[in-house]
Amino acid sequence: MNRSRRTVIAAMLVSALMAGGCTGDRKGADTAPDARPDPAAPGSRTGLDGIGDPYFPSHGNGGYDVASYTLKVRYDPATDQLKGAATITATATEELSRFNLDLAGLTVSSVRVDGARAENERKDNELVVVPATVLGKDARFTVEVDYSGVPRPISSPSLGDNGFSATPDGAIALGQPESASTWFPVNDHPLDKATYDIEVTVPAGVSALSNGVPLGVDTADGWSTWRWAERTPMASYLTTLVIGDYRVVNGTHGGKPLVTAVASSLPQGGAAEQAMARTGEVADFLATKFGPYPFQAYGGIVVNDDRIRYALETQSRPVYGAVFFRGGPELGVVAHELAHQWFGDSVSLRRWSDMWLNEGFASYAEWLWEEHAGGRPVQRNFDTEYAATDWSRPALDPGPTDLFGRAVYKRGALVVHALRLTVGDEAFFQILKTWTAEKRDGNVTTDDFVAVAERVSGKPLRALLHSWLSDRQAPPVPGR
Repeated sequence: MNRSRRTVIAAMLVSALMAGGCTGDRKGADTAPDARPDPAAPGSRTGLDGIGDPYFPSHGNGGYDVASYTLKVRYDPATDQLKGAATITATATEELSRFNLDLAGLTVSSVRVDGARAENERKDNELVVVPATVLGKDARFTVEVDYSGVPRPISSPSLGDNGFSATPDGAIALGQPESASTWFPVNDHPLDKATYDIEVTVPAGVSALSNGVPLGVDTADGWSTWRWAERTPMASYLTTLVIGDYRVVNGTHGGKPLVTAVASSLPQGGAAEQAMARTGEVADFLATKFGPYPFQAYGGIVVNDDRIRYALETQSRPVYGAVFFRGGPELGVVAHELAHQWFGDSVSLRRWSDMWLNEGFASYAEWLWEEHAGGRPVQRNFDTEYAATDWSRPALDPGPTDLFGRAVYKRGALVVHALRLTVGDEAFFQILKTWTAEKRDGNVTTDDFVAVAERVSGKPLRALLHSWLSDRQAPPVPGR
């Protein structure tokens, strides 16, 4: 997915998910690559309950930029009670007498800003913080929030359930475009990436899996504390928390930790474990196409929950629904989610309307892997999808309810291959490696990609890419 993907909202979406992508459906406007406003541009909303993304106006917050989150969470599966302490380090981007954090449902017991008690109030899924003294522009500050309660997912008619959900043996925190705010206070939009230190305390014998480098597990008095660190900037929806009975395998790959986990309710040594065991192999193949792997750890988690009929590219450790491995050790979905480590995780969106930059390239990675593994050639996949595409649905700016639709994924992959056919293999793969190197850890738009592609190839490409992204009729295939 984004994620790569999203919750299955209706049965008609399952086939798209099984192909390795997110879901959704809506007819979008015929829009040029630079038509949407930039949430970070001068004059955008700051200090308010939204970062300025037209698709999801209430997501994220303005007025500050987060550098890091330190999260300490205690969760008891027997009662579904969560108790958390979040320390957030940020910089004010304007003078702030108040600011918001996204937090859904949980009860806040105290807030401190730079060590001083701060007033706070709740407005829907917003925590409004009023510091004791005004924060000056460019001031670096620290927010400490203590909170507790029974976490619940955020529900949407078009996007399904996102976020923290209890399971029979624990819980799963997962979802796109938002999920983090269901288990910690956060600036919940990809535009504000940050580093994370995550400490999770659970009953002894229960696993607590998250993102990044494993820092060890300590057990005392019947409780175990699992520690994780993601020191490469991460978008908030890419955080995950998976708690329960899992078979955890710790290893290394390329000198980096590789942590995989499979729900103990799935067959030991079965298809899910076989697929996870090839994570490093798939990542190495993708690195030959996209450039060096961008994070400090590898991994994957397979959950056995009928509600999770999708996979999501949670940073450094994607989460997969068991549904993908019922027919064998399917590696197409692994290639999709690992491709997102470059496209979506390391190089992240500035606004959700450019989702094809995530899903188009991840879907194309499935085609690359299939050809590499001796299956159908990329060109055959392209020809098949070209003939089946509904060209009335754009890949760029599809609208919020079609954010996870087939056009974003599969038409997005057609765009990528049309670029390859136009510039040739040498220039094409150089474009991809330049893009992932120059934009690493950053946020991007379609305009940014067009600029890199034109510079590296030496060809004018804007009209071609616009046609493949947005035209309502089939564009001519380059070279035919």
